Amino acid sequence: MAQDTERAGKKLGWGILGPGNIARRFAGDLPASSSGVLVAVGSRNLDKAVEFAAEFAAEPGAVRAYGSYEELLADDQVDAVYISTPHPMHAELAIKAAEAGKHILCEKPATINHAEAMAVIEAAREHDVFFMEAYMYRCVPQTAKLVELVRDGSIGTVHQIEASFAFRSRPTPGSRLWDADLAGGGILDVGGYPVTMARLIAGAAAGEAFAEPESLTAAGRVGETGVDEWATVNLRFPGGISAHVVTGVRQSAENVVRVVGSEGYLVVRNPWLPGRDGSGYGIELYRLGEDVEQIEVEPTPLYAAEADSVAAHLSERQSPAMSWADTLGTLKVLDQWRAAIGLTYPAERLDANIPTVHRRPLARRADHTMRYAEIPGVGKPVSRLVMGVDNQTKLPHATVMFDDFFERGGTTFDTAHLYGGGLCERALGQWIRNRGIREQVVIIGKGAHTPNCNPEAITWQLHESLERLQTDYVDVYFMHRDNTDYPVSAFVDVLDEHYRAGRIKAYGGSNWSLERIAEANAYAEANGRQPFVAVSNNFSLARALDVPWAGCRSVTDDESRQWLEKNQLALMPWSSQARGFFTGRAKPEDRSDEELVRCWYSDENFERLARAQELGRRRGVATTAVALAYVLHQDFPTFPLIGPRSLAETGSSFDALSVDLTPDEVRWLDLRD
Repeated sequence: MAQDTERAGKKLGWGILGPGNIARRFAGDLPASSSGVLVAVGSRNLDKAVEFAAEFAAEPGAVRAYGSYEELLADDQVDAVYISTPHPMHAELAIKAAEAGKHILCEKPATINHAEAMAVIEAAREHDVFFMEAYMYRCVPQTAKLVELVRDGSIGTVHQIEASFAFRSRPTPGSRLWDADLAGGGILDVGGYPVTMARLIAGAAAGEAFAEPESLTAAGRVGETGVDEWATVNLRFPGGISAHVVTGVRQSAENVVRVVGSEGYLVVRNPWLPGRDGSGYGIELYRLGEDVEQIEVEPTPLYAAEADSVAAHLSERQSPAMSWADTLGTLKVLDQWRAAIGLTYPAERLDANIPTVHRRPLARRADHTMRYAEIPGVGKPVSRLVMGVDNQTKLPHATVMFDDFFERGGTTFDTAHLYGGGLCERALGQWIRNRGIREQVVIIGKGAHTPNCNPEAITWQLHESLERLQTDYVDVYFMHRDNTDYPVSAFVDVLDEHYRAGRIKAYGGSNWSLERIAEANAYAEANGRQPFVAVSNNFSLARALDVPWAGCRSVTDDESRQWLEKNQLALMPWSSQARGFFTGRAKPEDRSDEELVRCWYSDENFERLARAQELGRRRGVATTAVALAYVLHQDFPTFPLIGPRSLAETGSSFDALSVDLTPDEVRWLDLRD
């Protein structure tokens, strides 16, 4: 574990990973900090490290030089690292630093996209270290004063924010700024500055640390080298606040911040590098009918202030200057901005071979908590939690989510021909191909959704799904819907045909009535066909009053449960946590979510919620973990589907695996005591 305080009264020992230009600025300012001292520098080029160490050592030998990043991370005199390598290396080094127990200050952008940032922050959380993205302007008194002026209403109600950071350069061979493989261009290099400022000011106007935009529109130019040369984005925040942001690497801009309100406006002439290279400090306040007020602020070395912010907040593991949530939100905006102008880096394309974020071979953790069971015909361990592949349409996000699930012991992935217009199947298939793990994972595929719920659709959709998934079979195939206009025999015959051709190892019905499944299996037994071995209907601790979508079915009623117990058919339930009912969103007085109210609002379900909350408090876990554990502890085999959008959501679902419920507790949760 990283140390929270200065050792024996000594200053925080800093190591620099990547002795480039910005690292020189950090090292040059560090002696002005009250909390830190440079003790080591690491580079892949030992000569560069030696030269850098000699330049910034207070006395000969005071700064150690290493010819690899790993050697520096093994130095027990290094308490914190400053990562200043090219953008694509940030995530790998931050994760390795966290694993080494080092606190982390990482140059912006923290990573090249939101997905990688999730992995970095989860590593910091898991290894209990500090992490902050290095927007140094956030740490100085000038920015704090600007926030204070906005929050105190010095210009009335905030309406408009203008922020720009752009400079003029030309394409240069070997320059990371113009190299798409190194995530070059203006948006990631300096566009984050005005975006973070807009988020900060919009948040201050609402009395919050930052604000998330409600909408985004953008324009820009992607040049011949594959990076953005200039770009603009308009952000719309809650409360009617709008922001206009400009960035670029091929043309300069004014590089100021203006905040316009109902009673005046504020101007910051040097928002990003105040005091650097002779630039000034201060804020101009213009109020209607009054002379301009020049507001002076204390000059502060930028990077010294940044280092002191790290030291001051080690125990919290993040700094209010740039919190984890702020970093994640900013990178989501930068992702959307790039997408809006058509900029995808080669390493992010849907056909790219994206490595693991930590750059090690993919492997299950030795301490994973996953449990497994069998499904007839599959021939592989089926993880009791199933990753729903219905929202991962971009390979970077899919890769981070799937890698994490696999490393936690997950083997089973549920997708469908319908999801994401085929992009979800393509992302899953590409990830499996990249990792070379087809025989280690269980793919659940689905097809024949309304309006194409017919025997013919099963065939053409299955072939299309197999092509997208880059495999010649799926382990379990579900019909996505039932169509009672057709006899069960018509569906069983075509499914059995694909089973015998090896394209399906086992099959079942999603949103089929149990009566139709029983009828299908009776036909299969009488005619030498393979039977249904699984069903995928809704099931959760909260009993369904209705279903979210037309054509769906639930099996939460007593009669269905008794049928499942008697027949021991595997249940792979969707909405196994009642679509957010147990997350804290559901309150009897809050009826804003029409679907939640329609499907799960009842006195009995609120009593189940109260009991899950009580048991969660006793066990020290979230209510959602108790609700999911309930599904896992039925008297018939269950493999609940989870649909996390983030690594944090995956982690909270896995907490359910550690919750062992007694039969009495299961009955008590379900009001059967």
